[in-house]
Amino acid sequence: MGFMSGEEAAVTPAPVAVYWVYAGIYEALLRHTTVLDRYRLHSRREEETKNIASRKDVVRGVLLQQAIQVAISVAVLKLEGRGAAAAGDGDGRAAAPEPFLVAAARFGVAMLVLDAWQYFMHRLMHSVPCMYRRFHSWHHRVAAPYAYAAQYGHLVDGVLTETLSGAAAYLASGMPPRAAAAFFAFATVKGVDDDDHCGVAAPWNPIQAAFRNNAAYHDVHHQRGGGRRNFSQPFFVVWDRLLGTHAPYALRHRDGGGLEVRAFKPDPTR
Repeated sequence: MGFMSGEEAAVTPAPVAVYWVYAGIYEALLRHTTVLDRYRLHSRREEETKNIASRKDVVRGVLLQQAIQVAISVAVLKLEGRGAAAAGDGDGRAAAPEPFLVAAARFGVAMLVLDAWQYFMHRLMHSVPCMYRRFHSWHHRVAAPYAYAAQYGHLVDGVLTETLSGAAAYLASGMPPRAAAAFFAFATVKGVDDDDHCGVAAPWNPIQAAFRNNAAYHDVHHQRGGGRRNFSQPFFVVWDRLLGTHAPYALRHRDGGGLEVRAFKPDPTR
């Protein structure tokens, strides 16, 4: 037996590959065509003037973060042992797939755990000044986001917020590695597509239509003065609503083309 079973090899590189392929599609469409220009949340000029981190810094930072994620994923799989169990019973036969309802329930548990962990850790990063200055402020160096900047940030922030939340979701849900690969691939697409980082609010995008936590919602958080609102990521907005950090917004057409997100406070008389 090699260092990793087939099950373990499936879960570790899948989210990384999905990240760069999906972000690359957005990058090609936004930089080399005008197909998505009418749905852009930030102009090309804003990307050049508002972002402190260079694109080279972003690529290096994301690749390093993903290398750490893969290493921790392998360690969790080895220590937990679920990959070897899912590979079969020792005589070459693969384990039988789980019933659909069981798999769906595990998927739902993983979504809830991932959301809860990331909300509270994200909020903590903004609430403790030294944690924000030393760690989370790196992510906000990209104020006019683009797709492959979704996972850009300080390594400590990335491990505490994203990597450990993924490990907790995997362990709590009990899903086998191949199901985990599908889940984290979906979560990666969601993070690139919706969590502000693609910079596009297309009404025909099925993922953005299905979740209220979408590109426009998270854009509020990246705006000046929005750092204490709309912490929820990557799927739902329930924690923001329950704990009073939800900020509504309106999408408006921007002069010169594209869209802009305008946050506003709810009317207290309603």
